[in-house]
Amino acid sequence: MYLIKIFFILFSLVSFAYAQDTNETHETAKKFMKNGDYSNAILVLNRALESNPGDIALSKDLALSYYYNLDYKNALGTIKPLLEIDEADDQCYQIAGNIYKSMNMPLEAEKIYKTGLRKFSFSGPLYNDLGEILWNKKDYEAIKEWEKGIERDPSYSRNYFNAAKYYYLSTDKIWSILYGEIFLNMEPYSNKTPEIKDLLLESYKKLFIDVNKERPKEYNRFETAFLTTINRQSTLAGAGLTPETLAMIRTRFILDWFHEIKRPNFKLFDYHRQLLQEGLFDAYNQWIFGSAQNLSTFQNWINTHPEEYAAFSTFQKSRVFKIPAGEYYQK
Repeated sequence: MYLIKIFFILFSLVSFAYAQDTNETHETAKKFMKNGDYSNAILVLNRALESNPGDIALSKDLALSYYYNLDYKNALGTIKPLLEIDEADDQCYQIAGNIYKSMNMPLEAEKIYKTGLRKFSFSGPLYNDLGEILWNKKDYEAIKEWEKGIERDPSYSRNYFNAAKYYYLSTDKIWSILYGEIFLNMEPYSNKTPEIKDLLLESYKKLFIDVNKERPKEYNRFETAFLTTINRQSTLAGAGLTPETLAMIRTRFILDWFHEIKRPNFKLFDYHRQLLQEGLFDAYNQWIFGSAQNLSTFQNWINTHPEEYAAFSTFQKSRVFKIPAGEYYQK
């Protein structure tokens, strides 16, 4: 009995040391990947897989390293076997689909994304990538995939980005505004942020230009409430939309929205109200619309309101913006 206990102790120590060594090796590879040194990442990951061939996390990072190193053949050869095992997650399908997309094989990519979604129907990344494949072949059913991604995985940002751009090109500016601003708050420092700030400013202009035109569709309860509340501020818009007038319009909108009884819960509007309560809403609107309208004027505003803008920046960096499940109103 004593020898058996000694054996198990020694076995546990060896297993722990082995696992610790694998984790350290993986972290080394991740550092290479983060620094864009994919050749070294590939070298380290291949060595790690020699002693731990069944490690899915190592295999996924190896496939990604090959992919980013433009070695699509080895990337595909690494990821495809993972799709045959039960432990494969939605990221395995996303990686495989993206490899096929980069190899200019959109039909294969589409098939992979759809297969993945049959197993992982709440995967925002898979809905987003499938939508992009459809959009690239001018199949406008792409918006249905982005909408499913928003509904089923509301904290994944990229579906909002693509949906906002889609609606901006349509007659429906409600959702280009709402989805665009949600994306800005999910990815405030993204390289796509300036594009969406411009889209948001232009969407508001087009919304007020079209305010008295015939409705392009039948609106649901949420959309009707939004339009009714925003249209009360159309007089302010008549003088032109600037960061200052938009701040006034949006302030009155929020006050009206929460004054009404039984308005639907919406995280974005809750955030607006919080910013108002904290005295940061003007700085927030300058961050969006001031930088979109005129960068030099925006910089002058920052220079004349340094404490206000610093307080907003600190507040923004201290939080993560997420949409709760169930707050989906694009029916």
